Amino acid sequence: MPAIERYNGPLWQTLRSVDPNGSLAQVAFLSARYGFRSASAEIADYDVRLTRDLTDAMIAGGMTTRWPRPRLPSMPDDAGIHPGVEIAGFHHAAREPLRDVALIGGALYLEVMRAFLVGFREMGCLASDATITEINGPIGFMRRDLRLWLQAAQNPHSKP
Repeated sequence: MPAIERYNGPLWQTLRSVDPNGSLAQVAFLSARYGFRSASAEIADYDVRLTRDLTDAMIAGGMTTRWPRPRLPSMPDDAGIHPGVEIAGFHHAAREPLRDVALIGGALYLEVMRAFLVGFREMGCLASDATITEINGPIGFMRRDLRLWLQAAQNPHSKP
């Protein structure tokens, strides 16, 4: 099932509530299992936590390492998607570099996302002067800030 439907945490509930048609934002997620993907990507149920080792591996892998990784090092690395492919899809849909991005999550997730921003800029998919909003903290504040960021997309003249 698509990630946007499979994930049911508080932030995903807020996203679906404020943007039920998916018209305010192009949504991607960072997963310890699947890496960086579009929220429309089909994913299976899983239970993997992002660790320091996985964070370091994702950052080192940059735009060209496929996720999920093979279960064994001896297996071929021909499955999964790399972040460069996913962001290119967003870039092509928008027909111009992204200019307003929200990074939402815990400390390790934000660390990986910040590192990916460098690669996304180098690929020309993210404008060099893009507004980057980081949303992190207690869940109630994160839900509020996500709602405000999405509502600002409805009315670009009233940035939070």
